[in-house]
Amino acid sequence: MPAPAAAVVPTAASRTKENLSLPPPATPDEIRQSERILGTSLPGDLAESLQRHNGVSTWTTVLPEQSPLTVSGIVDHWQTCMDVAAENDGLTPRPGEDEPRWHPLWVPWAESADGAAQVIDLRPGPEEGRIGWAGHSGGGDFTDSWPDLASLLHAVVQALHEGGDIRGLYPYLTTQGRIWWDEEGSFELNGHPLRAAPIGLRRPPPITPRRSAGALWQTSRHGIVQAGL
Repeated sequence: MPAPAAAVVPTAASRTKENLSLPPPATPDEIRQSERILGTSLPGDLAESLQRHNGVSTWTTVLPEQSPLTVSGIVDHWQTCMDVAAENDGLTPRPGEDEPRWHPLWVPWAESADGAAQVIDLRPGPEEGRIGWAGHSGGGDFTDSWPDLASLLHAVVQALHEGGDIRGLYPYLTTQGRIWWDEEGSFELNGHPLRAAPIGLRRPPPITPRRSAGALWQTSRHGIVQAGL
């Protein structure tokens, strides 16, 4: 059975060879303090995830494009973006742009490899809770956004356990048993082979060859089948 969405990072790490340093769960006091600084409550699905593990201590590729931040990382990234946007008139959309460079009600829950923030949009309205990106230049991007964090994490669980893609990226396992996301049909990473990575399916039982009457037979818990002569 797939793991709960909020547990996708520790569960994936435990079933592969991801060498993750998972901080202990965030405390209620840490979450309340972050909410006071942010000026808003954390979304329930984010708070649930943080209370399972407080982000990650080192960069991870368990998720396709983002690495979860700790509570303090969320606050630090939010404060930095607020300061930069305030200094550069980035809190309101510029001509020709639909979104500002930053908004006080964007909660940066994760970062990309180049430091862009994946944000949860908490502005009131029908799209409250959607997931988007806020990079180093230009307005926020909510193109083809996930409706909420839980939807994104459920999709990751589905891809890891049964196969499939997340916005065109598929999960693979490296030769070291670590998760890597890449385009469909990828066969290698830095010269080393990749293999498809559904990690929640039970391995088939080992097949034990047995010779009988000149034929090679194979046995498994599903019965005996003839493999060939």
